[in-house]
Amino acid sequence: MARGNQLPILLLYQMAQRGVQNAHSLPQQLEVKSTWSGVGFSIGTTPMVAPLDQVKEILTHVTISRIPGAKEWVRGVSNVRGNLLPILDLRGFISGTPSKLTRHSRVLVVQHKGINAGLVVDAVLGMRHFIADEFSNDISAADASCHKYMHGSYSQGGYSWLIFDIHKLIEMPEFVQVAA
Repeated sequence: MARGNQLPILLLYQMAQRGVQNAHSLPQQLEVKSTWSGVGFSIGTTPMVAPLDQVKEILTHVTISRIPGAKEWVRGVSNVRGNLLPILDLRGFISGTPSKLTRHSRVLVVQHKGINAGLVVDAVLGMRHFIADEFSNDISAADASCHKYMHGSYSQGGYSWLIFDIHKLIEMPEFVQVAA
């Protein structure tokens, strides 16, 4: 009887040994590279990326109420979950050419130094991850009107992804002066 009880244990032991002998080792990562992440979006055809911590939310559809006497790039206000959110046309503010709202248009909800705003962009291109070592100070792909908001760039997939600093935008005195 003792021998019968040992047989299942012996079989389990043999199976475990075969598993260890035939197991593939885990791939080893020899070098860990730090990454930088952001939210990809476009203004016109220019791909940009905002630091992940600067975008609080992305809205796909908002009902906008115009504000009389506001500058052209101020689209209006929207009620977002019971809070009034100013909706501003990012392209219109930067270049003076308003964005055309399409099915690809999105609103980036941002907050900095007590200012909450929704920035209309032509499209959101998803979350982007870059290897931190590949950062470049090159912003030559940006339109000259955008240079003061740029923080550098990353190259990925044949594109130069310009880093758009939303905090710099919000800190500009002309950004908070919305009356025409």
